[in-house]
Amino acid sequence: MTRSTRLDEVPQFFNVLRGEMSLIGPRPDYLPHARVYLETIPGYRARHRVLPGISGLAQTEVGYAQGIDATRRKVDADLIYIGNASISLDLWLTWRTIRTVLLGKGN
Repeated sequence: MTRSTRLDEVPQFFNVLRGEMSLIGPRPDYLPHARVYLETIPGYRARHRVLPGISGLAQTEVGYAQGIDATRRKVDADLIYIGNASISLDLWLTWRTIRTVLLGKGN
């Protein structure tokens, strides 16, 4: 139930309040995975130019990434977000995230 309701994400709001994360931005990866992706996925390092987010374009449009090919798609989405970041995009992604949580859909 915790995963389906996304309640396990609540502690990350404390990271937002501390200024360590944003509500919207590239989702951080598990450190051992990130080390591999830095070496194998072009553009992966560029994701770290902005604060990580609780949700973002990759989460709302690509979903859960398992494997290198899916992670490449998420990196592409993150780079699109970084290149087009705006208040209107953040608001749209916030809406998409809230909708996903309320409807219990998504990954």
